Amino acid sequence: MAETTTTYAQETEPGSLITRDGQIQWAGLLMGPGTPYEIDRTGLTGWDDLPVLDTGDISRPDQHGAWPGARWAQPRLVGASVWLLPSTAGQALGVVSAFRAATGADDGEQWLAVRLHGETLAVRARVSRRVVPQDRSYVVHGAARTSLQWTATDPRRFGAVLRETRATLPLTEPGLDWPAEPGIAGMGLAWPLEWGTAGAAGTCTAVNGGGAAAQPVIEFRGPLRRPTLTRLGDGRRLRYDIVLGPQDVLTVDTESGTVLLNATASRLYTASPVSVPEQLFHLLPGATELSFRSDDTTPDPRASVTLRWRDAHW
Repeated sequence: MAETTTTYAQETEPGSLITRDGQIQWAGLLMGPGTPYEIDRTGLTGWDDLPVLDTGDISRPDQHGAWPGARWAQPRLVGASVWLLPSTAGQALGVVSAFRAATGADDGEQWLAVRLHGETLAVRARVSRRVVPQDRSYVVHGAARTSLQWTATDPRRFGAVLRETRATLPLTEPGLDWPAEPGIAGMGLAWPLEWGTAGAAGTCTAVNGGGAAAQPVIEFRGPLRRPTLTRLGDGRRLRYDIVLGPQDVLTVDTESGTVLLNATASRLYTASPVSVPEQLFHLLPGATELSFRSDDTTPDPRASVTLRWRDAHW
């Protein structure tokens, strides 16, 4: 039986502190209505915009127009004006200190989550600009209209929920157990008939609810020989010439293009010649039917493949 998409609960969602529309969560700091960090009435910039696109179009030398090429989005720039509004002057230092701590120049990307009209979307970003004017209002009351800018190297926005689908290798149904010597008393079929355990089709369905391609993280779990995952819609597949033991996990990150055995050793070199580059194995918007196979003569029911992803949006 095919496995369908479920919610993966073993990870904290981006925007887990958000409780109402108009709120923003960044690096553990909640901004917006109900907080000392109010968003200015000008709101956000760059959040719902389509990022700048680089195109590979080539001008036609002998006629009008160009031959269309690939299009790739540049990083997304998100800006916001945030008011620091401590309730009292005595709380000003705490409000300002928390704001400074959350908006520093750290190298690593973190989740920037925004909720609008009941929908929470998030990007992985870094703070690229912070302006805090020290005017009279700031000196006396700790209030200031600051400016923030984030740079998201991946311009896609992702759903807050991490989704998961799973499949096992195809297993046939055992069917009815017919007696070896018909006619002997006590050896006939009895109602209700026992058909045995259900089989498995070795397929699953991954549903990307966004409008952009999503890059799943794929885990092959042993025991199995030469795991293969195929997109049934176009035949694009991942296949690795490797044997996995019962405790082994081969993790394929289709965004970074890495293939790790037990989260440590690279096994990218085991990719079969029929396997596509990992970055090209994405989940298009909508439902993607997938097939899980191996070279095992007798499939082991413990072997499985698991995909995890977030709905991707422009």
